Amino acid sequence: MEIKQLVSIATGALLLAGCAVTPNSGFDGRYANPIGNAPVTTNPTPYSEALVCLASSARAAGRPSPRMAVGRISDYTGAGNPEGGGPAITQGASLMAMSAFAKAGISLVERFDTSVAELELRYANNRLLGDEGAEDGFRLIPAGSVPGSDYHIVGGITELNFNIRSQGIDFLGGDRIDSDPTGVFNGRMYVMNVAIDLRLVNSRSLEVVDVISYQKQIIGREVSAGVFSFWGDAVIDISTGGRSLEPIQLAVRSLIERAVLEFSSTLYGVEARNVCAFDDPLGLTNAAGGMSQIHASQTGASNVQIRQSVDRGHVRRDPAVRRGLRGRYD
Repeated sequence: MEIKQLVSIATGALLLAGCAVTPNSGFDGRYANPIGNAPVTTNPTPYSEALVCLASSARAAGRPSPRMAVGRISDYTGAGNPEGGGPAITQGASLMAMSAFAKAGISLVERFDTSVAELELRYANNRLLGDEGAEDGFRLIPAGSVPGSDYHIVGGITELNFNIRSQGIDFLGGDRIDSDPTGVFNGRMYVMNVAIDLRLVNSRSLEVVDVISYQKQIIGREVSAGVFSFWGDAVIDISTGGRSLEPIQLAVRSLIERAVLEFSSTLYGVEARNVCAFDDPLGLTNAAGGMSQIHASQTGASNVQIRQSVDRGHVRRDPAVRRGLRGRYD
């Protein structure tokens, strides 16, 4: 009798779930309304605030920004998603770098996707592209109208190690009597990492003026628990659990933003230790107040040791950033 009751309950639940979707669309042209109502939010990393602070510091001190171009930052790991469905690492690292330089207030020129510009240039050269009010009705392309870049960055994502270390525990407990409940608990935790290697290149001389290599570890965990028991003539098996993984793609964005922070502080000629200390005099890394075209390879030597600090630029670890936020994390 109890088994029949359980079957009836399960059948009713399935029928109730089936009522949510019908084969006939409503007056609004949809079979079902999508679930979820989370609003669109910003996508910061722990280094985003430091980039914004750097831009504010540079503007306040009148530091000029060189023109920066972002080249291809490719995925060189060749790693596929363990669960299937394509690569495990984002293919948009270059786009992340552009966003990071924009946060730092660096002037950008487009070199990553010039397909539209090249097409319009070809149309203009063939006098097929018109501008309202232009002489003779078509667009003229004066020589030198496209500004060149002073520096550009290239590089790639070079490491993805899925399981640096893992550990777990399995626990099963119960009575020797078969009819008594038996409980099970499982716990897993593992660590992986991802790394990038980027180069800052002088666009005029193609001299590599700066190189950065960073890695970030990522943690994941999985917990599950369950109870198995006999209930009269019925068998009850209930289990629950959860799995969480620190976002891999957000880790890549964090690596990119940390590297861009270092590149930008050097380009601005701002000492790394004073990145957000608005009340302190900003130290110069060279006489020009920014990266020197001739002695670019010597610029930023005083920042090298500071770059090794894991606290540098982190919104909750770096006191300079907290000072710049003026009490936000008091």
